Amino acid sequence: MHKDSLIQQIITILTTDLNTLTVAAKSAHAAATHSECLPDNKYDTTGLEASYIAQGQANRAQDIRQSLDRYQKLIIRDFDDEAPIRLTALITMEDDSGNLRRVFLGPDAGGLKLVDEDRECVVITPESPLGRALLGKVCGDEVAAGGGTSRKTFTIVAVA
Repeated sequence: MHKDSLIQQIITILTTDLNTLTVAAKSAHAAATHSECLPDNKYDTTGLEASYIAQGQANRAQDIRQSLDRYQKLIIRDFDDEAPIRLTALITMEDDSGNLRRVFLGPDAGGLKLVDEDRECVVITPESPLGRALLGKVCGDEVAAGGGTSRKTFTIVAVA
């Protein structure tokens, strides 16, 4: 996996999401201010509800805009097996059964699933439990992920 292509995938996804949300927010705003949404009586909250939707979509669009900006300005670092994990690390982990899991430690957009060269990679952030557990670790270290009965231990097998 190449980090440049992963970053480009993230930027493309965020750009698409931003465009979709911008259109939706404008439509919701138009609906909230439309004459048909004016209240007929004091119990009619149609316009108020539409304005809540418009505001929520505008807030989400702003969040995506900030994430997009962070990824566009992101400085990609190279790592080797002895470098401590930090932002922009592409980490390959192996569980006790030999299953591999790849994660990219990014500034935002946690949870995005990306595919590069037929391999899945999930974006995590330093604020996530796994992200916090990985920070400062090096190749060969173990980390625990999940909670309760779904808790798994992974060994870091590669950092790029």
